Amino acid sequence: MTELIVARTPEELCAHLAQRVGQAEARNLAVVEQRRAAGQTEEDVAPEAPRVATVGLVPTMGALHEGHATLIRRAREQNDVVVVSIFVNPLQFGPGEDYDRYPRTPEADLELLRGIGVDLAFVPEVQTLYPGSEPLVRVTSGRLGELFEGARRPGHFDGVLTVVNKLLNITASGASGHPVRAYFGQKDAQQVALVQRMVADFALPVTVVPVAIVRDDDGLALSSRNAYLSAEERTAALVLSRTLALLREEGLSRGYAGIDLEAARQRIEQSDGVELDYLEIVDPETFEPPTEDSRRALALAAIRVGSTRLLDNMDVV
Repeated sequence: MTELIVARTPEELCAHLAQRVGQAEARNLAVVEQRRAAGQTEEDVAPEAPRVATVGLVPTMGALHEGHATLIRRAREQNDVVVVSIFVNPLQFGPGEDYDRYPRTPEADLELLRGIGVDLAFVPEVQTLYPGSEPLVRVTSGRLGELFEGARRPGHFDGVLTVVNKLLNITASGASGHPVRAYFGQKDAQQVALVQRMVADFALPVTVVPVAIVRDDDGLALSSRNAYLSAEERTAALVLSRTLALLREEGLSRGYAGIDLEAARQRIEQSDGVELDYLEIVDPETFEPPTEDSRRALALAAIRVGSTRLLDNMDVV
């Protein structure tokens, strides 16, 4: 089992990452040499033992659950070295939001990472990533960042992109030219689209890998904020995933034009203890209404159950 190293500063992360990448390169080369000695050609072994080690990064805010574990396992399967960052980013919390209340489970998080075989945990303090004060220079999320979650949480996506940009650059620096993949859960679909656009616009040497939503057996999308729900609230919250599933059935059977969005909104609004924030069908690249050129259509929704705000989405076409 890989020994987990906990890095607290960018300098520590880069040093340990360079060391782990070098070790992975040596292992890969040894495998190639062994197979060559056994009479296999380089073409035979190249898919199993790439000469160039790859790095997988999973940015998180901690309070890790099975949804995070799925991202991390995917990174473990696809890369030689895996880095998981744990950082509750104050820049993405607005006034009155739950920064101080956000669940923090550091020991359990590290234990989960050890169990999966993660190489490096990057666990910086706020002052380490933002020395002195809030950063003077931020990444702006543009028009896409002003829609839906951005409209309801002004500045949220600027904060997300600022910290993700920093994490991607630190990891790419430590990887020293080796391929880097960054893994994000599709539950935060707007965030995924923005990160993909930022990586493309800034020409960052990183591949973004979206990973499908992980759901409990009853359909509820896994989220760290589910911990806030009482048993009754959790049951009430199921109307969200069930409504999205009905929209998906309508879309698959009748097409986008056959989706009864208003009936779906009423279904949620009439549920006891649930407040609908929004339910829309969007193009998942632009988050505008789908057009005839759209390759997909996504049902995107947010509700509030008690004091807890929950997001979910599902492909409908």
